Amino acid sequence: MLGMALAAIDGTIVSTAVPQIVGDLGGFTVFSWLFSGYLLAVTVTLPVYGKLSDTFGRKPVLIAGIILFLVGSLLCAAAWNMGALIAFRVVQGLGGGALQGTVQTIAADLYPLKERPRIQAKLSTVWATSAVAGPVVGGLLAGYADWRWIFLINLPVGAIALWLVVRHLHEPARPKTRTRPRIDWAGALAVFATGTLLLTALVQGGVAWPWLSAPSLGLFAASAALAALTVVIERRAAEPIIPGWVWRRRTIASVNLALGAMGLLMVAPTVFLPTYAQSVLGLGPIAAGFVLSVMTLSWPVSAALSDRVYNRIGFRLTAIIGMSAALLILLAFPLLPYPGEPWQPALIMLLLGAALGLFQLPLIVGVQSTVGWAERGTTTASVLFCRQVGQSIGAAVFGAVANSVLAARLLDAPTPGLPDDLDAVARTLEDPGALSAAATDHLRRAVDAAVDYVYIGAAGAAALALLALVVLAPRRFPVISEAVSTEAVSTEAVSTETGDSPDPR
Repeated sequence: MLGMALAAIDGTIVSTAVPQIVGDLGGFTVFSWLFSGYLLAVTVTLPVYGKLSDTFGRKPVLIAGIILFLVGSLLCAAAWNMGALIAFRVVQGLGGGALQGTVQTIAADLYPLKERPRIQAKLSTVWATSAVAGPVVGGLLAGYADWRWIFLINLPVGAIALWLVVRHLHEPARPKTRTRPRIDWAGALAVFATGTLLLTALVQGGVAWPWLSAPSLGLFAASAALAALTVVIERRAAEPIIPGWVWRRRTIASVNLALGAMGLLMVAPTVFLPTYAQSVLGLGPIAAGFVLSVMTLSWPVSAALSDRVYNRIGFRLTAIIGMSAALLILLAFPLLPYPGEPWQPALIMLLLGAALGLFQLPLIVGVQSTVGWAERGTTTASVLFCRQVGQSIGAAVFGAVANSVLAARLLDAPTPGLPDDLDAVARTLEDPGALSAAATDHLRRAVDAAVDYVYIGAAGAAALALLALVVLAPRRFPVISEAVSTEAVSTEAVSTETGDSPDPR
């Protein structure tokens, strides 16, 4: 949990200190790469670390990830300009990728199926606490100390986590093989390069350059070519980083697609709800953060109780119920009155967190239970990788949707020259004296309409997740008996994938 906290809080603690960082180091035009660079590094390394943990064990990968993250944190605290800070954030992300995937895998290794919901709920609580505490701690450190302490605070937490892992994490002995493990370095490099180009195109498209510009088209074309090359390399590799069985097995493929769609829909609340709360409801940053954070209160509770549902009706049906509820909740958001009261979107988020907790955890626990030790790291990493890619695609797609709706709504604005970009509109509304009452109301209604369309798009992503489960997922997940030995696990996983397991899940 301490190791997971390093990666969890890092995604939120930096955001509130951006003004101080830019004021000290400059680089306002590229500061978004503080987040994009970290996200890229985490996402593209997940499959690599998953395979390495299956090959060499979880403990060495987790230790290496913590050390790399702490080295990146120390370098970030010593950064002398924005370029150096961005580069060191990438180093942090290289360690963060090992933390995210490996911790989830270790939870499945250490605890039997009946205890995993409780453990996964505790891990979810880490993310929930970080979502609430991160911006507050970051703001306090930046305002009353120095922004560099945002990174230095990782060092004592990481040192304790490292000591606990080294001293107390004992993995079961694995059967020794006569052949020396081979690392697919060519595949790892190809996966890394493909993911980097694709995510760069998605993150920067429509922001740093237009979608149909030469940089965007060039990056998408290059990522497509590299993806084709990656497939060729992985098919020929003896121990591929992303093995073909990840997509040939219906259970894993359906969960990957479903959680990728969940990553897509998560962009609506996490990215656009704070803008809605500040621009439409007129709340301050702290109150706007609270409207979003209530989702993190109900999510862990729902996840912890989900085993009482899936033990009766199965993993697939539990997830279908959770995402069906999420679909209806997302469709309810555009029905909120204008401008409305803060408790209304807060209630929506509270219900959405409960629905998604009932959706995500059964799928993660279920898919981890269909593979043995030797495949669990790769399987977990593929699920998290798809979720991260879904979030990147969602940010690009819904950002384009929101800005196009804004531009259409502002064509008949009462005051000429109003901004038609969501970020620019939000900044304009922060200064109420700069606009007339009519222009301010028109901008707020435009933002309201843009966010409504984003939530409708998120409901479409929820429908895609349901489609993946209904069409692709087997009626019963082929759960492997925990008594099966590590050596027999891989064979049984393949042999039972196409049939129904005696286990009702």
